[in-house]
Amino acid sequence: MRLKHKVALITGGSTGIGREVCFAFAAEGAKVAVNYIGAEEKARNVVEAIEASGGQAMAVYADVSDEAQVNAMVETVGRAWGGIDILVNNAGIYPRKEWHEITGDEWDRVQAVNLKSCFLTSKAVFPHMRAKGYGKIINVSSVTFWRGQKGFVHYVASKGGVIGFTRALSREVGKHGITVNAISPGAVLTEQELIDMPDAEEQEQARRYFAEEQAIPRRQLPADMVGAFLFLASPDSDFTTGQTVNVDGGWMMH
Repeated sequence: MRLKHKVALITGGSTGIGREVCFAFAAEGAKVAVNYIGAEEKARNVVEAIEASGGQAMAVYADVSDEAQVNAMVETVGRAWGGIDILVNNAGIYPRKEWHEITGDEWDRVQAVNLKSCFLTSKAVFPHMRAKGYGKIINVSSVTFWRGQKGFVHYVASKGGVIGFTRALSREVGKHGITVNAISPGAVLTEQELIDMPDAEEQEQARRYFAEEQAIPRRQLPADMVGAFLFLASPDSDFTTGQTVNVDGGWMMH
């Protein structure tokens, strides 16, 4: 088991990619802290499923854009399990809006949830990792950074910031045995997409589009992300840092 005796904190862990990462890490032996903000029942369901499979998990509430709440969350997990070895910064929001209609407050909220949170959580877990001389920080960017996706200027800017943050932070913490990497998912079919796009014809159009654009001609699912997260969380990647791994079925290549 690649993550046995490790403690992992996954932000936005109650749904989508985050949920699959929680299950995968638990299956590899990690104790998993499932962060949530507006989906407590779903977070509890993830915890119960992990426990039913013989693993250890807890649900921890925090708005990851709020420093006091982040610090309290990390303290709770660290006190319960003796530290934090792996941090996955997965929480994010992606409202669609024409760039000139985005308000200052809307811009700030997207940056706070998607980018500032990476700084706050990394800073909070750093003492735990430094004390052990080892740690894994995995930040989630987006394929939209490579595309320059229209309708998401605030989101794309935040995800580009995640890659810059990842590179700079890796230089700061490498001497402590901590690696910092990013993953940029493609167009992952999640529950939220089905909510945002309930029309069956729209979904079929999306399926056809990605079948034509991607090297692998099918929709990407949350489970398709698991391998990259496991690699970056495990000792297999101890000499890999400051990198961005694109996992999108060969849609964008760089």
